[in-house]
Amino acid sequence: MEYHYAGHCQCKQVYCEIKLPLNLQNFSARACDCDFCTERKINYLSASDAEIFIKSKTPLLTLQQGSKQAKFLTCSQCKTVIAAAIELNNALIGAINSTLLSNAQLLLPSTVASPKLLSSKEKFERWQNVWVPISLTTT
Repeated sequence: MEYHYAGHCQCKQVYCEIKLPLNLQNFSARACDCDFCTERKINYLSASDAEIFIKSKTPLLTLQQGSKQAKFLTCSQCKTVIAAAIELNNALIGAINSTLLSNAQLLLPSTVASPKLLSSKEKFERWQNVWVPISLTTT
């Protein structure tokens, strides 16, 4: 069985959805403790066998912070961060900003993640293991 949870940015120009193998109540998002993410109160969600879908009415902005390895996919209108992502084998993988999900309150309490404590290599390896495919379309 698959479970789909959806949300959108503040101005509703970007729709996002995550497909999960279990109910949302079984997952805990990760609260990145970097300045960029804490200022925006972003929590990230990805899970084994999950998939993220992003549909935007306008092209997304791509921001980079810290080590500049990851991209922050951001609404070009309201500047809401939709997901963090990297390119891997000509595909996009990442984690969705779980605070955008309409059912975000169902998640278990967030756990703190500190990617700034990892080396570039360690970050990349971790992301390969915990991030999931992202399907991105502009309508």
